Amino acid sequence: MKLTFEDFKPGHLGTFGPHHVSREDIIAFASEFDPQPMHLDEEAASRSMLKGLSGSGWHMCALLMRMSWDGFIRNIASSGAPGVDEVRWISPLRPGDDLTLSVDVIETRPSRSRPEIGFVQLKNDMRNASGQTLMLANIPIMVLRRGAAGAN
Repeated sequence: MKLTFEDFKPGHLGTFGPHHVSREDIIAFASEFDPQPMHLDEEAASRSMLKGLSGSGWHMCALLMRMSWDGFIRNIASSGAPGVDEVRWISPLRPGDDLTLSVDVIETRPSRSRPEIGFVQLKNDMRNASGQTLMLANIPIMVLRRGAAGAN
């Protein structure tokens, strides 16, 4: 049975991962979606403000989605998301990083216009193995209410 809106309470939802990111992963993503030199070429990257090859911030966003799906979204009665409130790239994603994603429920509220859903506000903190925050993201998700999901 999938989790519904009523199952979410403010507090720590969980920590998910690890997810390993290789040099090849960084270059493959950048080659297709963000072909800036600091994401593709070590020499060019060493001359950039990042001082070495680093993954795109958009790569981190895609990884957040993958880790969220694997960690919890596949187990909820999700109705999508209305957007992203905030994304902050704090530190570079580096080849060899092992990522974890810590997710907290900040608040919940029933929808006023769509009684079959509620909004769950999530704070996401993506960190590398040494505990350094790489990205913070505040994202609301829409979750079906218990009756709408057919759950008890």
